[in-house]
Amino acid sequence: MSEEKVRIFDTTLRDGEQTPGVTVTPEQKVQIATRLSDLGVDAIEAGFPIVSHGEMQAIKTIVNSGLKAEICGLARATETDIDAAIKCDLKYVHTFIATSDIHMKFKLKMTREQVLERAVHAVEYAKKHGLAVEFSAEDATRSDRPFLLQVFKAVEQAGADRLDIPDTVGYATPQYITQVVNDVRAATKLPISMHCHDDFGLAVANSIAGINAGAACAHVTINGLGERAGNASLEEFVMALQCLYNKKHNIKTQMLYETSRFVSNTMGIIVQPNKAIIGENAFGHESGIHTHGILNNPLTYEPISPELVGRKRWLQAGKHAGAHGINAMLAEFGITPTEEQLKLIVEKQKDVADKGKAITTADLLSIAGEVMHNAQFEEKFKLYDFHIVTGMNIIPTAVVRLNAEGKDLISSETGVGPVDAALKAIQKIAADVASIKIREYKLDSITGGSDALAEVSVKVEDKNGNIVSARKANEDIVVASVEAMMDAINKVLLKKVLYSKS
Repeated sequence: MSEEKVRIFDTTLRDGEQTPGVTVTPEQKVQIATRLSDLGVDAIEAGFPIVSHGEMQAIKTIVNSGLKAEICGLARATETDIDAAIKCDLKYVHTFIATSDIHMKFKLKMTREQVLERAVHAVEYAKKHGLAVEFSAEDATRSDRPFLLQVFKAVEQAGADRLDIPDTVGYATPQYITQVVNDVRAATKLPISMHCHDDFGLAVANSIAGINAGAACAHVTINGLGERAGNASLEEFVMALQCLYNKKHNIKTQMLYETSRFVSNTMGIIVQPNKAIIGENAFGHESGIHTHGILNNPLTYEPISPELVGRKRWLQAGKHAGAHGINAMLAEFGITPTEEQLKLIVEKQKDVADKGKAITTADLLSIAGEVMHNAQFEEKFKLYDFHIVTGMNIIPTAVVRLNAEGKDLISSETGVGPVDAALKAIQKIAADVASIKIREYKLDSITGGSDALAEVSVKVEDKNGNIVSARKANEDIVVASVEAMMDAINKVLLKKVLYSKS
């Protein structure tokens, strides 16, 4: 088993889409499926065909898109659900029925005999229609063990190709998962999958326990999306497998961060900053002790290289930051203060942080420029003016006029709102000299009332993975957003100038 690759079954488009408040269009499902296939997942659960006509159309499109990954659809253990899967051109179905007493009594209102019969018939029906079948015993970890094994044996005899052990309410422990997998392996010869939920924060640990006990596959989702507390996170599971257990897989790990961001943006679910592997802060450092160690040897405070998962290390100014970290941040912009200047810069940025303000890149450079009387901070990009057209039944449109190194440039863009349109127009103009992506946009109200002073913070990343942040305040949210974006771009250009000289 140690030499075999662990199979990665991604259910972002099915269980992940069942995250409360999430819904994606058929076109978006196809886009996500393409990203997942490029990432290297072995199987994609494209959806639940019986749910809607749009769902069926999306799944059918994904099936016929020529993706490398196997495409699977979910079906209850009924002919109607399996027929819906067949209509989507699927050749692989994931069918399920609950086997725990609590589910059978209160949800299904069926006896054990009826559940067993339904499970066997579903597998036989799917196999008769030429489908590969993965069978799940829903709520397996709370099921009576002899009955669970009886059902698994029966569906194996009926022709099932794979068995799945769902920890449906995330109630199991790694030790318990190990026992279940051992019992199922002793009872059947079929490959076993794990489907673990994260209600107690153990989904990844339980999935790994299952693999270590002999399971061949894990059902996972990008960013750990899923119902309630979510499913096992693909990125955490894969990196733990690779780095902690020396197990192989087909995932292109350098694509994890971009895939995570794409799914987050498409599904509208923000990833918590401190989430392992793909959270914005996963490779960010502020503490003086940490930054000093990192600068001497990254392994002091990083278990893996950020580049391994498509990330780049970044340092944060703030009240915990020390001289080594601040000096390193300034050096990234070609700024070399004297020892006395550095001491003063560190003190001044700590004073700002003590007032409860996060120190953006622009803030730090402004402080440095003030202390050093440095003319290096002259803006390369200057805003002349911009116009916004928006309103009821009108697509928000922005026209922006800038000056870049003596040249007047103009651009127009549409967006979901006036801010989106304006920022897109700026990015369009800046694309040739500062190709950046907005990684974070934050809006705060400093004062109360409808005329409140709005404070906008943006965090952008250039094509080299460098992260720059800026903040501006204004009574007009659009103006504050545009000014913050311009400030961030100008700071990115400072780095570009430095790189071009080196």
